[in-house]
Amino acid sequence: MAEPEGLPLSYETQDGLAGEGGRLSDGIYEEYGLQAIRIAGSQAHPTKLVQSAAIASVAPPRPSYRPHLPVNIHELLSDAQLETVIYAGEAHSDHLAGSWTVDATFDVVTAAREDATNAPRFRRGFMIGDGTGVGKGRQSAAIILDNWPQGRRKAVWISKSDKLIEDAQRDWSALGMERLLVTPLSRFPQGRPITLPEGVLFTTYATLRSDDRGEKVSRVRQIVEWLGSDFDGVLIFDEAHAMQNAGGGKGERGDVAASQQGRAGLRLQHALTNARVVYVSATGATTVHNLAYAQRLGLWGGEDFPFSTRAEFVEAIEAGGVAAMEVLARDLRALGLYTARSLSFDGVEYELVEHALTLEQTRIYDAYAGAFAIIHNHLDAAMEAANITGATGTLNRQAKSAARSAFESAKQRFFGHLLTSMKTPTPIRSIASDMEAGHAAVIQIVSTGEALMERRLADLPTEEWNDVRVDITPREYVLDYLAHSFPVQLYEPFTDSEGNLSSRPVYRDGQPVESLEAVARRDELIAQLASLPPVPGALDQIVQHFGTELVAEVTGRSRRIVRKRASSGGDRLVVENRAAAANLAETQAFMDDSKGILIFSDAGGTGRSYHAELSARTSRRRNAFSPPSPAASTRWALSPAASARPAARACSVPRTIWKAPMPAMRCASSISCWCAARSKAAHSRASSPPPA
Repeated sequence: MAEPEGLPLSYETQDGLAGEGGRLSDGIYEEYGLQAIRIAGSQAHPTKLVQSAAIASVAPPRPSYRPHLPVNIHELLSDAQLETVIYAGEAHSDHLAGSWTVDATFDVVTAAREDATNAPRFRRGFMIGDGTGVGKGRQSAAIILDNWPQGRRKAVWISKSDKLIEDAQRDWSALGMERLLVTPLSRFPQGRPITLPEGVLFTTYATLRSDDRGEKVSRVRQIVEWLGSDFDGVLIFDEAHAMQNAGGGKGERGDVAASQQGRAGLRLQHALTNARVVYVSATGATTVHNLAYAQRLGLWGGEDFPFSTRAEFVEAIEAGGVAAMEVLARDLRALGLYTARSLSFDGVEYELVEHALTLEQTRIYDAYAGAFAIIHNHLDAAMEAANITGATGTLNRQAKSAARSAFESAKQRFFGHLLTSMKTPTPIRSIASDMEAGHAAVIQIVSTGEALMERRLADLPTEEWNDVRVDITPREYVLDYLAHSFPVQLYEPFTDSEGNLSSRPVYRDGQPVESLEAVARRDELIAQLASLPPVPGALDQIVQHFGTELVAEVTGRSRRIVRKRASSGGDRLVVENRAAAANLAETQAFMDDSKGILIFSDAGGTGRSYHAELSARTSRRRNAFSPPSPAASTRWALSPAASARPAARACSVPRTIWKAPMPAMRCASSISCWCAARSKAAHSRASSPPPA
């Protein structure tokens, strides 16, 4: 296909106005509009946008950069998206202060001496902090497209999941370019050169962190060798929060090592000093430590901010708390380095749905709570029997810490799944009612339980997969913990060279020796747990209740257990494999109205939208169900925007399913307030919010 010709974009600058008409309301959010520029012939974003009052209180600087874009770009991008391309190009036209030297590993960066020759400078970066629905992918593709006619025909697009290449190709082709120019790095084995003459190389953070393997160079170096050290094209760090904790930091239990993905992202930035870096994330910094990857914003070591090092920056912002983070975002916006628009919820209704625990569910919950109390007591006794602890106290701190950590992790995971599973009957009834009324349903879940299912299926012969009779429910998390993580290895006491009493593991013929008492306690607990009633997981309840003919599943699962009618009558549970492109097909089936229910997880649904868009075949109203999870409130807070669009063909009703336990009630209340703040006109159908 013929490539569109790139022409300089025409726009006019003006004195920036804070807020609408230079006036701010008393709300938390302000309606978004262009402040420092006017783009002739541009169209407003199809959905009304808002931004926080702090960011709206300042105006970005007047830009001078003119993007090179197709003549019909006004039909492809809104004025808000074009503004991003302009300011990204403006930021990329400058460099950060100072010259630097980078070592051969790309890990160590030091300031160059004043008399150093050919010392590189880092090109300034830009951050897109827009929320779901603003079009972060389309804006990223447009930034690459701006550089394409200027001769910069190599780019790298890094994202969270390899499934998101479909979205990158969609956004690239929507701008008139050949979709296959977006090529996965997986086509080129590690250690072999990348042979693309030009194009957008797509990869994931998990792939990027692959280190040297013998004679095979790391993935970072493989990319650098393809681009060349003087590369001045675009690096897109999509879902940039996946690089969080790139610089390490302090945790509740001491120092926290830097994440491998974060370090790989920093290496790529260090190696390509002249690259045009774009960070893309709706949740870029939940804590200031997670901003360590945003090196190209000049937050430290430059003239724009008074921090000489990353550590000094983190310490100062951490001391200021949330208010300091707001000021930081405002200052970045004032410098033209950051944009953070979100969808307004004008016209979107939201509803709180209470699930009242039944007497049977209360009995089951109490039974499991009592079982965990027994496990806790047996854990202490087992550690004493195994000589991990003794009458004088702890004999092996590492073993004790590992045992308690495994117990607490299993407990938190189990009760999170149990509570979600218990309240699933309420959304099932609501979904059935909505389907009868002609509406569609969109459900978000936090976890699919895939790892547990795979472990259970691994123990089951494949010839039995056509009639599965094993129990795969949240209860299995506890049984799995007891079978594999409950402390049963025997330790022997000894006195070290300083006279301190300690203990060490006992081995016989190279095999660990088990404590008979600890094993007996474990087996007793397994027998007690196995007698408690199972509660099926939320995902399986929904899929097996409505059937795969009605439910579109967009998750990371490669297979699932579904209910099918047996030839002899009755139902049986069958293992069903899911193709690699299943999520794309399932999403399309829902958007084409072939299926009326869509359920998605974080792994499968990142970057996707399920609203009744104007191009979709269905105009059915979306009712979105989101069982709140206090442990994943950041991800959950963004879920209503996946199906709620005021400019859609049909409105949406995000429904929060909450119940008696106080953490879930507080989470539901907080998110409901967040929804209301996003639009003063948002209409709540709840009689009253849950108590906080």
